[in-house]
Formats: sequence, structure tokens, C-alpha cells
Amino acid sequence: MASARTLDDARLLVAEPSDSNRVLSPALADETRTVTAVSTVDGALERLETESIDCLLTAQSLADGETGLELCKRVRERDPEFPIVLAPADGDETLASAAIAADISAYVPRANTTDPAAADCRTAIEQALADGHERRRLRDRARQFDAIFEDSEAYAWVLEPDGTVQQANDPALAAIDATAGDVRGRRLSALPWWQSIGDGRAAIEGAIEQAAAGTVAHRELTRHRADAAGTSDRGGTDTTDEPTTFEVTIRPVHDESGTVVSLLARATDVTERARLERELRESEELHRVTLNNMTDTVLITDDDGAFTYVCPNVHFIFGYTDDEIHEMGTIDELLGSDLFDREELAETGVLTNIECTATDRAGREHTLLVNVREVSIQGGTILYSCRDITTRKHREAALTALHRTTRKLLYAETDREIADIVVDDAADVLDLEASAAYLFDTDENVLRPAASSSGIERIHGPARDHRASEDSIPGRVFVDGETRFFADVHDSPLLSNPETDLRSAAYVPLGDHGVFVAGSSESGAFDDVSRELTDLLAATAEAALDRLERERTLRERDRELKRRNRQLTRVNRINEIIRELDQALVRAETREEIEHAVCDRLTTADRFSFAWIGAREAGGERLESRAQSGTIDGQEYIDTVSLALADASEPAVRAATDREATVISNVADGLRDAPWRSTALACGYQSAMSVPLAYDDFAYGVLTVYADQPDAFDDMIHAVLAELGETIAAAIAAVERKHALLSDARTRLEFDVTDETFLFARLARQADCTVSFDGGVRQHDDSASVFVTVDGASPDAVAAVAADLVGVERAQVISSDGRTDGAGSEADTPDTNENEAAGTIRLQLSRPVFALQLADHGIVLRGVEATPSSVRVVVDVPSSADVRESADIVSKTFADADLRSKQTVERMSPRDFRSTLRDRLTDRQLEVVQVAYYGGYFESPREQSGEDVAAALEISPAAFYRHVRTTQRKLFDIVFDELGVPAALSTGG
Repeated sequence: MASARTLDDARLLVAEPSDSNRVLSPALADETRTVTAVSTVDGALERLETESIDCLLTAQSLADGETGLELCKRVRERDPEFPIVLAPADGDETLASAAIAADISAYVPRANTTDPAAADCRTAIEQALADGHERRRLRDRARQFDAIFEDSEAYAWVLEPDGTVQQANDPALAAIDATAGDVRGRRLSALPWWQSIGDGRAAIEGAIEQAAAGTVAHRELTRHRADAAGTSDRGGTDTTDEPTTFEVTIRPVHDESGTVVSLLARATDVTERARLERELRESEELHRVTLNNMTDTVLITDDDGAFTYVCPNVHFIFGYTDDEIHEMGTIDELLGSDLFDREELAETGVLTNIECTATDRAGREHTLLVNVREVSIQGGTILYSCRDITTRKHREAALTALHRTTRKLLYAETDREIADIVVDDAADVLDLEASAAYLFDTDENVLRPAASSSGIERIHGPARDHRASEDSIPGRVFVDGETRFFADVHDSPLLSNPETDLRSAAYVPLGDHGVFVAGSSESGAFDDVSRELTDLLAATAEAALDRLERERTLRERDRELKRRNRQLTRVNRINEIIRELDQALVRAETREEIEHAVCDRLTTADRFSFAWIGAREAGGERLESRAQSGTIDGQEYIDTVSLALADASEPAVRAATDREATVISNVADGLRDAPWRSTALACGYQSAMSVPLAYDDFAYGVLTVYADQPDAFDDMIHAVLAELGETIAAAIAAVERKHALLSDARTRLEFDVTDETFLFARLARQADCTVSFDGGVRQHDDSASVFVTVDGASPDAVAAVAADLVGVERAQVISSDGRTDGAGSEADTPDTNENEAAGTIRLQLSRPVFALQLADHGIVLRGVEATPSSVRVVVDVPSSADVRESADIVSKTFADADLRSKQTVERMSPRDFRSTLRDRLTDRQLEVVQVAYYGGYFESPREQSGEDVAAALEISPAAFYRHVRTTQRKLFDIVFDELGVPAALSTGG
């Protein structure tokens, strides 16, 4: 960092009010210093931005009413360390306090304006320059410390000399999942960070004492994890149990006097360095062990072949001691003569990979790989390095045989074929006389011999079944899934045949498929190579068995996929039928259109062979066809089979009789039991299904569908057609309701109902009166309300009785002999006594409401009159509807209803409506309402009051109101009588 400037060489910026009032800048001007004068805040800020200025000296009063204090604040916002001196002409305590608050370097009031460059002003500037330099120096040091302290690759703490933590960096806090407040004030050695280090606390305390004494302390600590999946110090999960090594350094921090005032502790992860050092030591140890225990034998001879050096490990290959080798005399006795060409050795100096055969002390032949090199060591001239490759040669031959076996297994197509191949080739691969393969029978939980060699039958006898349990060696190996090698199988308590000549044996599980067995009549036949080869042969067999199982699974999945594709095709086909039927039902205007559309859509594109809809004929003794579609044999079938309801064998007749869906999966079953079956087969129909067309417990007939193949109606088709039957019935009911609303001509039916559970019958009987209902129903969200006329009893008493009846949610008295209940008496209504004998009540009924049930089928309830002894119900049905079916619907709505009469009625035309209204009104009544109407009485707000209209007519107001009410009542009588139930069906409160 550059040294601090002095006043003599400083570059000063002086802010004064104007050129004429400048006293500071002229006084400070000098040959050795640069003084720049400005008069405004913006001018000063611009110079500070564009020029190199060492110190700002400002007066309090500047040009344009600006102040030096304002300039000081804005400069301090830009540079917290910049030297600033405020020199007001006349200072006070308030300005001094504000200057201190603005962090001004020096405040120098000028009491003597004639000497602005007095010593105290120059001293203030010198002090400001020195303070600015010092503050920058401290800031730079703080930044350097922060960079070191906040190093993300190290853990750092600032400590008191006694080891108490003042501050910890973020990595150190994150390592123990703590906050700064958690560790501040605690001893460093007591932090959880050191808990998993055996002597960590003591080591840290010793390092703190050493650093507090003024010496830098170094410690290397190793932390061991309690498990293999601990939390990493760097965040995340440590997936190894390798110890973590840290290098901890604690440095003392001295003040100017040399006293230790704090300590800086840092811990750095040096695990990698420690690991490399450890691996180096282990590598050196490994080389020492390898050299001391290698199986290669080194021999040195002179030019005549006499031994000059024999490696002590010579017994590993030859079985002789080094002294016995020396006694042989020459190398020719051990390795044979003419092992190599001496001229070639002399030319090249080294010959490698010479293969030869040698016999050991026990008479066993060994294949050796010999390297020969010219040397000059202790009288020896030729060095022989011998490596025994007998095992490798054996392994190579076995692996070649195993490769042939593997190729055979690639083409095996059955589990038993795989077992035969493995057993046949085991002799070549393992060089053992006995082998067998057991396959697991999943049905009986038994290991069954699938193949066995002649050798195992000779020394052990025929292989037999074993339960997949722990009571035999094959069974336990299969259950445990662990390979077992026996030097002598007689040592096992699970041996099932103690008389066997089998000695050495290997039992290897073939996964979930079975067990492979190999053995010999000699003990200890399994060395490391034969064990490895046995495992490889068994693994190869297991892989082949897995392949067959996967292929079987894939074939099964392919079959399942094809089945699901066929099912999906059928689902799409059914969805297409449903969409077409929905569209047809929506567009249909009549029941006949619905029935024909359903049959046509079901037989389109060979979906089904034949479909027809039947309903009971007029006599109710048999079914008759209302619509049909499909093959030309369908009409012949309808004409031939018996559709009498007494003969319930035919599917349509059975569905109509039982009111349930009927499915015939195979028409040929029981061919001789039902005549209709032979007729169906003759027409090419092999399966059939019939569903009732029922809506709200009323049947509109049956839909019967025939297919040209057996089992064409599975669960999905069954569910679709059953739901379709309900949809068709609902569509027919909707069409009939529509006809009921639009038809002018109607048939009026009158019934005597003796259903004691009928609400009106119970009300009339319990209240001992006559109750009448004119058919007007108003629907609510979950109920409906009706107006009931009472005759022969007090409406209040009848309402009280009705409120206690099941099905009545609320009963309200509307009027008693014309008086409106709850709304106050009208002006011209005479008083009545308390024992009213007639009136109107409103009943709010819970659903289902009988009138709405009838309306669902296009039947309009015109009225009900109930007395204590009888009930009469009057309904209207469209002229297009079947009277018998309508009567059946009424009979199903009421438990016992007898048709009493029927007559044809016409809907009132507009001309008839006007004529009827004119006949019922007097001339005076018509005149009164016309004057009131045209005079604005019925407008809202009213243009004239009733009294104004009465005055114009020269009648009393009471007479005016009486005429208006009478006219309104007669008009509503005609309207409600004509509208009936359908026009009154509206949703609302």
C-alpha cells in the first residue's frame, strides 16, 4: 500500500460559496500542493469522480443555498474512508453533532475568518489524510483476513486466548449443523466437531495452550466414522467408512505490545494426502511380501549348468528343498537338456516364455514357463526364472470345453435338454467322474433328477428325488442358495446315502431352477481351479435356464398383450356403439325412432348378427316385436320361436318375465331341452343376451341381441348392454314426457285408488275431511310443494296432522275461507270464527313425489280427491301413448288402482281461452281491470293508486279491490286448470 500523503504534497479540493468569497483555497495554495476550488455540491462530486483528490475541505455555506454538510454526506456515501474536513465560518454544537453523525474526518470552525489557514486547520487536514490512509490500510487488512477466514476449503475460528470461540466461518458451522450463536462463547475443544476423534479434545486444548503462549501449534487429527453411511462434513452423504484426516493450525495474534490478544484456528482436510502416504507404505509392504512369498522359482548356474544359486521357494514347484536341488548337480537333471539354444541366448541376452515339462518329487508333471537370461552373479552366468503354469493350462483347457458347452446351451429349448448338456460336458470341463442335475418341480416342491452321468450311478447309485427343505444336502443348498464343497461328503450329517462311494462333492444352486452336483470317489478333489470351474459351469447352466424362463415369460406376455389388444379393440368397438347410440337417442323424436335406431346401430358393421326389441302385446300373454335389425333370418326366427310369456325358455321371454338380464353363452348347450335353440342355430346364432328396458321400475320391453359365435357376451359386454337397457328406457320415458307437454289431444284417465299408504288417503282418513289436489307441483332442490284444498275440517288441524305424516317436511296454512294466513286480512274480507271448515294448505313433500314419478313417464296428474273412505286420481296421457302401459304405470305408482273411466280431451286454444275468460267475467269486472291496466295501476312503481282508479270509475276503493281480486282469481282458475302438472314443473324456492 502507498504511504500516506502530507499536506505539502496533497491534492486538495476546496468547496467555497463563490469566487469573490473564497478565503480557504487562496490560503492553502502552495507551490508543492494542488488546490482545486469549487462552489457547488455537484461540482465537487464531479471533480471527485474525474480527478485524483486526496482530501476535501469544505465551508458550510456553498452556492445556491447548498451546504457543506450535505456535500460531506454525499461524499461519505460514495467512499466511507475518504478524508473530509468541514470548516464552517461560525460553528455551533448542532452543526458539530451533525458532522460527527456524518462521519466527517475533522471539524474545524473558523472563528477568525481573516486567517483561514491557521495551524488548527492545517493540522486537521494532516490528521484527516493520516486517518484516511490508516482506515484504508485497516480495510485492506480486514479484506485479506476475511478472504483467509472465509475460505470454503477450510474450517476457521477466531478464539479468545483461553480458547473461547468468538467467530466461526460458514464451513465450520455447516460441518456441525450449527449457527454462529450456537458456538459463540463455547470452548473450541467442546464443540461437537471433535466428538468422533478419540483424543481430539485433549489435542485441541494442548494446541490452544501452545498458541496462547505465543507459538504456532500444529496438530494432525483423524476422525473415524461410526458407520459406513455417515453425514459428510462437506454436506451430503459419505458413502465410505474411510477415516478423515485434518491438519489443525492455531496461530497467536499479537497487539502492538506483543501481547497475544486472540487466536486464529484453521482445520484443513488432508485426507487425500494421508491416503496417498498410507497407500505408499502399503505398496512397499506388499512388494516385500510378494518378493518373500512369490511362487516363481529362480535358479542360477554356471556355463556348465552346475547350480550356483537356488531360490529357497523352489519347493513350491518341484517339492524339493534347495539342498536337494544342489545335489542334482546340473539344471539338465531338473528341466531337461536342450532347453534353449545357447547361441541364440548369446546373441539376444535373454530368452522368454520357454515352455517345458518337469516332474516334481511326488512324480506329478508340471508345465513350466521359463525365462533364461545371461548374468554375472556370484560365479553364475545363466539365470533361470521358472513359473508353474500347470493350473493355467488346465484352466485354459477347461474354459475351452466350457465355451463349447455354452454354445450348445444357446440352442437348447427345454430345461431337461440343458440338464443333459451340462452333465455330459461336466467330465471335460471339471475332469470329474460323477455329475448330476436336479430341477425344481414347483407343483410338488420337489427336486427331481433331470440328468445324471454313468459315473454317479456307479459310485453313488441312481439319483433320487429330494424335498426342497433342509433335511438333505441338495435340499438345503437349494433353500439357502449357497454353494457347498465337501472334501469328504461323509462328513456331512445330511448325507442321505451313507453307503455311497462318493467322497469329494460339490453342490451348486442353479438359482430358482434346481441344483448341480459334481463329485469324485477320491477325497480332496476340489482345488481352487476346480471350484472356480464348477461355479462357472453351474452359472452357465443357470443363465441358460434363465434364458428359457425369460423366453417363456416373453411368450406369455406376448399372448397376454395380444389378448389385451383384442380386449381393447372390443372396448373401442363398444365405445363406438355407445357413442352412436347416444347420438341416435338424443336425435330421436318418438319411441319408434329410438327402438329402430338401437337395433340398427347394434347390427351395423357385423357387430351382432341380429337385434330386436319386444314388448307385451295388448293381451299381455306374449311378446311382440316392435323393432328389429340384422340378418334376413331374424324375421324367420321371430316368427318361428314361441314368445308366449308362459314359456320362459327363450332369452327375450325369460328377461321379460324375470326382469333381469339373460345371457346364453352357447346356444348349442342343451340343444334338445328348448326348441328355440335349434331355430337359433339354424339362423346362425350361437350366443344371445337379453336385457329388460326398465326405467323407474317400469318396463318398456326387452332388447335381445344375438351373435354368430359362442361366448360373445363377456362381463364387459354384459355390463354395457345392461346399462344400455336403462338408457333406452330413460330415453323412451323422456320422449313420452315431451309428447305429454306438446300434445293437444289427451286421454284423461280416472282411477279409484285404495292404497292405504297413499299420502292423501292417510291425510283424509286421519283428519276426517276431504282433501283435494289440483295437480300443481313446484319443485325445490330436494323436495316439492303442492297446494291442497281442505273441506270439512279446520286447515290448521289438517296442517297439524299432515306435519306428523312420513313424507311431509312442512305443512303451512295458506287460507281459511279466503283469509290469507300470516299475511294479514284484506280490507274487504269478513272476519271468520276459529272453527274453519275449509281452506287451503301448502305441503312440502320429500322425494319421491308421486306426481313427478308419473310425469317422468309422460303422465300428467290432473287432480286428486281423497275422502276418509275413498281416493280418486285423475291423469292425462298423450294420445300417442299406450293407455294400457300408462295404466300400468299408475298401478305401479299406487299399490292398488282401478281404472274407472277414460275420455279424450283437447288442450284449450288461444281463442277458447279468450272466450272462456270473457264468459266468466262480468262487463263491470272487465271495465274495472281495463281502466286499472291502462291507467298504470299494474306498473312498478304504480302510476295510479287504487283510490285514483276508483275515483275515475266513481266507485269506492273497496269495490275496486274486490273487482280486481275476483278477476285475478277467475283468470288464475283458467290458467292453472289448463297448464296442469307439466307447465307447473319449475325449479325454485
